[in-house]
Amino acid sequence: MGSKPSYVLSVLGNKCPRCRQGKLYLSNNAYAFKGNKYINMHEFCPTCGQRTEIEVGFYYGTSYVSYAITVAFSVATCVAWWVLVGFSIDDNRIFWWLGINTFFLVALQPVFMRLSRTLWLSWFVKYDPEWKTRPPENPERIVEDQMKNW
Repeated sequence: MGSKPSYVLSVLGNKCPRCRQGKLYLSNNAYAFKGNKYINMHEFCPTCGQRTEIEVGFYYGTSYVSYAITVAFSVATCVAWWVLVGFSIDDNRIFWWLGINTFFLVALQPVFMRLSRTLWLSWFVKYDPEWKTRPPENPERIVEDQMKNW
């Protein structure tokens, strides 16, 4: 048996948390807006067969994860700006930071959305080193009639 794939690399690569090999999204491009390909996920992992939506409305919780990611990003850019440029009450440097930070938040939103979904799924579906021989667990809270009712 090989070594366990990295959790961080699998999350950053938008890989299935169960096998850490299969791609979660239909498109590798986070900016493929035509046809909403940037956010559309495989229903099942193409490698191990893990269901990506394990209950109806499962991804509503990702709004909290996305919020935490954007706050962390804003804090990081604020600290970087403070160290590299500095803040002063005598000029408008804080407004420049706000404008640049806002631009990057908007530009990176598709990446943050995908990352938050991948993180959220990885907290509920654990890595299975025997995924090749063991079938994925069948989620008990799936109601097939309600899955596409949004």
